[in-house]
Amino acid sequence: MDERMIFSETRLTDAFLIFPERIEDERGFFARTFCRREFAARGLASDVVQCNLSFNTLKGTLRGMHYQIAPHAEAKLVRCTAGAIYDVIIDLRASSPTFRKWLAVELSAEHRNMLYIPEGFAHGFQTLADNTELLYQHFAFFSPESARGLRFDDPALGLVWPLPVSVISRQDKSWPLVDASFRGDAS
Repeated sequence: MDERMIFSETRLTDAFLIFPERIEDERGFFARTFCRREFAARGLASDVVQCNLSFNTLKGTLRGMHYQIAPHAEAKLVRCTAGAIYDVIIDLRASSPTFRKWLAVELSAEHRNMLYIPEGFAHGFQTLADNTELLYQHFAFFSPESARGLRFDDPALGLVWPLPVSVISRQDKSWPLVDASFRGDAS
């Protein structure tokens, strides 16, 4: 039996929505959620170095927009294991044809879909349900000195959030606004 994942290209270069292909029987189902060979075959980061959980008590909680700069830029695979999120990514790679464009997708425990976020992207999310949990697989180690962020409500980015913000950290409210001179620095 050769379980596989279904990789769906998004409108942002190098970002993928991934669905596990379910093998079902009377017991339920089995599905692969990560395979180094399948990721490497598509030229995606394939060496997971760290896994993290994010648990969020209240619907409307917003985290983001986070990224790390080179030489510690990181790719991530994000999956919602409980509840649902509105997941947002922004391409910050100045050389990309989708530079400064953003994409939002709903990830949920019910659908078991995942989002592959390449190096050079900012990432954030808003919870759509109480008691929502995310599993992050990171392809680079967290580096506090390389951590950066963009404002979730920056008019220059034009991000649209589905709910009023119920909870947000002081840091996420205070990231700088993007100005016309912003050329991307995440890759």
